[in-house]
Amino acid sequence: MGTGSTRRGVRRVVAATALGLLLTGTAAAPAVSAETIRQEQWYLDRMQAENMWKTSTGRGVTVAVIDTGVDGTNPDLIGRVLPGKNYATDQPGDEHTDYDGHGTGMAGLIAATGANGGGRGSFGLAPGAKILPIRLPESGKGANLIEGNKVFNGALAPAIRYATDHGAKVINISQAAREDTPEVAEAVKYALKKGSLIFAGVGNDAEQGNLLMYPAATPGVVGVAAVGKNLHRTDFSQYGPQVDMAAPGEDMVHACGGKTGLCETSGTSDATALASASAALIWSVHPTWTNNQVLRVMLNTIGGPTDGAKRNDAIGYGIVRPRIALQNPGDPGPADVYPLPDLAEAQQSASPAPTPSAKESEPAKAVAATKGDDGTPWLGIGLGVGALGVIGVAAAVVVRKRRTTAPPTPQPQQHPTPQQGFGPPPVMPGSIPPPPGRDSGTF
Repeated sequence: MGTGSTRRGVRRVVAATALGLLLTGTAAAPAVSAETIRQEQWYLDRMQAENMWKTSTGRGVTVAVIDTGVDGTNPDLIGRVLPGKNYATDQPGDEHTDYDGHGTGMAGLIAATGANGGGRGSFGLAPGAKILPIRLPESGKGANLIEGNKVFNGALAPAIRYATDHGAKVINISQAAREDTPEVAEAVKYALKKGSLIFAGVGNDAEQGNLLMYPAATPGVVGVAAVGKNLHRTDFSQYGPQVDMAAPGEDMVHACGGKTGLCETSGTSDATALASASAALIWSVHPTWTNNQVLRVMLNTIGGPTDGAKRNDAIGYGIVRPRIALQNPGDPGPADVYPLPDLAEAQQSASPAPTPSAKESEPAKAVAATKGDDGTPWLGIGLGVGALGVIGVAAAVVVRKRRTTAPPTPQPQQHPTPQQGFGPPPVMPGSIPPPPGRDSGTF
C-alpha cells in the first residue's frame, strides 16, 4: 500500500500507486539463478519453513484473500483455490480472473505448493491451506477521494461477511483506504464474533506521509508491518499505534499473476500474507482453538522488541514466529477474549470515531484505541512486482498513478539514540523519522 511512494532497493526500484494497487516495478538484476525458485525464497529459510511443515502445512484451514482475484490455474496454486465471490462487476471474468496479479501473489505467498516445473516452483508458508478468492472492484477508477473510498469500503464490508460465512478462519486484506466506515467496522465485529481472524497491511508510505490506513487501523483487525532481511522495519513500512505485528516483506519471490506466474515484490501486502499463513499453520494443529486463542499464541510467541518495551510503533509486539508457536504454544488463554486492546476500547468509547493512541499495554489488557480518520481512496499494499522468467527477472514497466491530494506534512519526532547494532535505519533528508525503539526480532 502507499500513496505514491518510491523505495530504492539494492536490485531494483519499485514504485507505489496513489489510487489502486502497488504492483509493478523494475528488476535491475536476475533474481532466480538457483536450481529452484524455492532457493530464492529467503524468508522461508529464515522462518525454517521445512521444519514447520513436518508439523503443519495449514491443512484444513481456509484463508480468504480479499483482493483483485486469484488465478487458480497458476501452476503453484492448482488445487488450492476454492470457488469464491466476485464484487468487481466493473471487470471481466470472475473471482478467478485476477485483473491485476496482486491477489494471486498474496495467495502464492500463503498457499503455493511448489508444483511449477515439476516441483521446482515457489512455495507459500502454508502450502496445505485452501484459498477463498474474493475479488474487489478497482477503486482507482473513482472520480475523487470520496468516490474511491466509497467503492472500496462498499465492497469490503460484504466481502468480509462473505468470507466469514463461507468458512474462512483467516481473512487476508492486503489493501487499504484512508478512512473507515461503520459498515466495515460492523463487518469486522461480525467476523470476530463468528470466529475468524482478520489481518491487514498497514501501508507502504512511511516516507511520504505515514498516514493512518484502514482496515489495518479498524478495531479488531491485526495490523501488519514489514521487516527486511535484517529483521528491521523496512523504510517504506508505515508505523504507528495501528501496528500489531510484523513479518518479512522485502524482496519476496513467489507465485503471482502474469505471463510467467512468478514475481518479486516488496510491501506490507507480502508481510500480511505471511501473518495470515502463520495463523493457518497454528490453527491446523489446534483446530478446536478459537480465533482469540490462535491470535494470543501468535502474540505470546512473537519475536518482540528488544529495547525493553512491550511493543513499539515499528513492529508492534514483534515479528511473527509460527515455528515457536508450533513447538511450544503455551497457554492459549480464554476462548472468548480478544487479546489486543483496541477492540474493547472502541466498544467502550462513546465516540463514533475514536482517535489514534499508542498501544503501550499488554495485548490482553484493553486500554488503548488505535483508530483515526483522514480520507483518501484505497490502495493495494504490494510495493512492486517484477515478473520472473525461468532463469531471471524480466523487467516490468514502472507504474505510478497520479496522487489526487498531497498528504499533510508530518511533524518531526524526537527519538532516543538506538543501541548499537539495532534500532531503525538512519533518517535520510526529507524522510519521516522512524519510531523509537529497536525494530528487530528473531525467527
